[in-house]
Parts: sequence; C-alpha cells; structure tokens
Amino acid sequence: MKTLALLAAALVALSACAPVQPPRGGLLDVIDRPAERALLAGMRAYDEGQYTDAEKQLQGALAANLASPRDRAAAHKLLAFIYCTSQRIPACEAAFRAARGSDPSFALSHAEAGHPLWGPVYKRTLP
Repeated sequence: MKTLALLAAALVALSACAPVQPPRGGLLDVIDRPAERALLAGMRAYDEGQYTDAEKQLQGALAANLASPRDRAAAHKLLAFIYCTSQRIPACEAAFRAARGSDPSFALSHAEAGHPLWGPVYKRTLP
C-alpha cells in the first residue's frame, strides 16, 4: 500500500514537470487553408464596401468548412449584414440564426444591434 502511494505521488510530481505544448500552427499556417483565406478576403471586401465580392468570399469560406465556430459565426454575421442592406430579410434572419447555430455565444455588439437595418431583424432571431 505504501509503495502504491509513493508511486502515485511520483506520477503527480512528474506530470507537473511535463512540458507545455506550444499551440499547433501559427497565423501563416491558418491563412494557408482555403476557408480561412476566403474568410479574410471576404472581411476585407466587406470593409472596403465591395459587398458582392464579400458575399461570394464569405459563402466560399463557409462552403470550404471554416474550422473555428467563431469564424463561421463571423462569416454568417457579415452575410446577414449584406442580406439586410440589400432587403433580403428572410436570408438575413437565416444568417443570424446560422451564426448562433455555429457559435452559441454569438451576439452583436450594442452598436451593431442598434443598427436600423439589421438590428430589428437580429432582435427577432433572439431566443
């Protein structure tokens, strides 16, 4: 029994000394993936007011299977903004629901939720 206790104590001590594993992949590794590259291109196009290109890139990013739930939610959010501003309200609602489905913690900022075009649509999609 004493030997078992000593062995357990030794295992605990050794596990505390185990090296911390570095994160897998850096920014350059992530940006090499087609889905993440398309998301970045879509975000850039959206910021530059190129909404047709942004929509295409964001849809491509989602079709290419973005790895991160947060990234999928961000793509859906920007698509919702594009849909709402072009009066495609059912698509806007669906995109907000998809954002929350991708990442249950998804929420618009206070300023975004107060936007006159997509704010009311977003509020209708809240649980």
